[in-house]
Amino acid sequence: MNPPGVGQVRVWDRLVRTLHWLLATGFFAAYFTRHASGAMHEWLGYGVLAVVGIRLIWGFAGTRYARFSQFIRSPAKTLSYSRKWLTSTAPRFIGHNPLGGWMTVCLLLGVLATCISGWLYTTDRYWGVEWVENLHETLTWACFGLIALHLAGVIHASWHHRENLVAAMLHGRKREPAGTDVD
Repeated sequence: MNPPGVGQVRVWDRLVRTLHWLLATGFFAAYFTRHASGAMHEWLGYGVLAVVGIRLIWGFAGTRYARFSQFIRSPAKTLSYSRKWLTSTAPRFIGHNPLGGWMTVCLLLGVLATCISGWLYTTDRYWGVEWVENLHETLTWACFGLIALHLAGVIHASWHHRENLVAAMLHGRKREPAGTDVD
C-alpha cells in the first residue's frame, strides 16, 4: 500500500470539497429545523443558497475538475455510459463520470429551486400561499430523491472501481489514472 498521496492525483480542490460538505450539512440542518421557532431554518436556507451560488461560479471559473465544461457530457455520451454502468463495465473517470456530472447539475439546480421557493414563502406576496409551501416541500423531497440516487451512484462507483469516493471528497485525491481511465 502506498503512503498517503503517493500514486495519487489531486482531483477535488479545497473549495469544491468544502462547498460539498457545507451543502450537505446545510441542507439537512435546514430540513431538521423546518418546524423550529425562530429564523434558523430561513438563515440556513440563505446559507445553502450562498453555497450553491459560489459553486455555480466555481463551475465556470474554478480548477480543472471543478469546471462544468470538464464533466458535463453530451446526452449521447451519458446514455452510452449509463448502459455500461448498468452492466458494471463503465470506465473509471478521474473527475466526475457522466452520470455524476449530471447529478451534480441536478442537485445544484434542485437545491437552488428549493431555496428560491423557500425565499418566496418569506415575502409579503407569497407568505401563507399554499401552492408555494407545497412547491417548497415537493422540491425538498425531490432533492432527497436525488441525494439517494447520488449516494447509490457513489457506492456503486466506489465498489466497481475499488476506490473510496467519500475519502476522495474529504482529502481531494484519487488513485492515479490507469491506461483505461478517462480524464
